[in-house]
Amino acid sequence: MINNKKLNKRQYAYQVIRSRILDGTYVPGQRIIIDQIAKEVNSSHIPVREAIHQLESEQLIDYEPNIGAIVKGINDSLYMETLQVLALLEGYATALSAPHIEASGIQKLKEINSRMSEYLQNYELDKIADVNKEFHFFIYSFCPNQLLLVKIKEMWERLDVVRNSGFRFFPKRTPHSIEEHNTIIELIQENTDSDEIETFTRNHKLNTLEAFKHRND
Repeated sequence: MINNKKLNKRQYAYQVIRSRILDGTYVPGQRIIIDQIAKEVNSSHIPVREAIHQLESEQLIDYEPNIGAIVKGINDSLYMETLQVLALLEGYATALSAPHIEASGIQKLKEINSRMSEYLQNYELDKIADVNKEFHFFIYSFCPNQLLLVKIKEMWERLDVVRNSGFRFFPKRTPHSIEEHNTIIELIQENTDSDEIETFTRNHKLNTLEAFKHRND
């Protein structure tokens, strides 16, 4: 639930609309009714329009003449661009996090990756994406750069729009992803050079991009 007590009206309108796009309440192609949102957040149209402009800049909404604000969703091109950006951000975040992860953290990563393997063996594909996210975000919990984490979270939430609209990760990629997770754990555990960790993690995400490109092969 959104706590609007600490938000101004533009921020509140932004959070209301954005959360509904991300959780699938508003689906791609759906029109955003400004009057309705303004009533819900108890404001004039101006804060709502400002919120919509912000969501346009995040590529979650299109503004079409004579129609208004339309939920954009994510097409293949935007999905691939998002993965490319994430590859850069996550590689750097993992490299920054690695020196701060001690033995207990390493064990936690192994447990998370083991669960991911179990879900694959049991063909519980609906759980794999969530535990994959848990793996990476546990690493980022050690990252000292908070602004970097905000940007990574925004990118992941954008990809969640795809999942909520029916997209599911392809099982052919998952065994490779699990093995790559094991390598990331080893690199962290062995205090490997940060450049090597960054490069491997970046390629880990780019491998997902390549799997997406060839998903119908």
